Amino acid sequence: MKIEGEKIKRYALLLAAKDSEYVKKVYGGYFNVFVEAFGEELGEKWDLFRVVDGEFPDMDELINYEGFVVSGSPFDAYGNEHWILKLCLLLQTLYLMQKKVLGICFGHQVLCRALGGKVGKANNGWDIGLRKLSIVKDFSTHIFLSDLELEIPPALSIIECHQDEVWEVPKGAEIVAISEKTNVEMFTMGDHILGIQGHPEYTKDILYNLIDRLLSSGSIESGFAEDAKYKLYKAEPDRKCLERICKKFLKREFINGKI
Repeated sequence: MKIEGEKIKRYALLLAAKDSEYVKKVYGGYFNVFVEAFGEELGEKWDLFRVVDGEFPDMDELINYEGFVVSGSPFDAYGNEHWILKLCLLLQTLYLMQKKVLGICFGHQVLCRALGGKVGKANNGWDIGLRKLSIVKDFSTHIFLSDLELEIPPALSIIECHQDEVWEVPKGAEIVAISEKTNVEMFTMGDHILGIQGHPEYTKDILYNLIDRLLSSGSIESGFAEDAKYKLYKAEPDRKCLERICKKFLKREFINGKI
């Protein structure tokens, strides 16, 4: 819905995974999951580009977007599939344009790769379930969080599902959060790049289903799967705070680094 007298703000989801049957049935697709978490405000429009299928925004249309979100994926962020290399080029372009880019899981990793960092297999293997993040940098120093009404605690719980990780952040990037499992859980570059290894957009039922699919495919063992489900059952992710961080990042306006 458009607010009279205001310009529609456009955002794009760069979807790097195919919709699972469960997510299609329950949510209508991952696009709806992301818009539910980060969108739903008057005066904005979200577009979907299935980059995993080679669908990318036109280069001359990039200027019209306020921000971009790169999703998770079963693919390796360090892979050399054509669409991944094309995505890296797009992310480099968006960085030079100072467009807001939020990377989630695979998106966090491929964003790091595109900007000169290093990614690879996780040294500690799969991380699936609820993970406690330690905030190691004062988030409030970032322009996009300077008026955040919700105070950010020193630790946040987030849903995780990955076996790759960021080994080294790009030059000029700052590590914002770490965990006992992963050295780079969140990183920023200025006020227009934000990478998050976990899934602030995931609901617990999405992860339960994903665990079942990984178990069925032989990717994880039954004991590991049951342990992850049990820990997820006993605790809750800090979705409200994480969603607010992502929304503020994407939607706080600044020009040439200034509000």
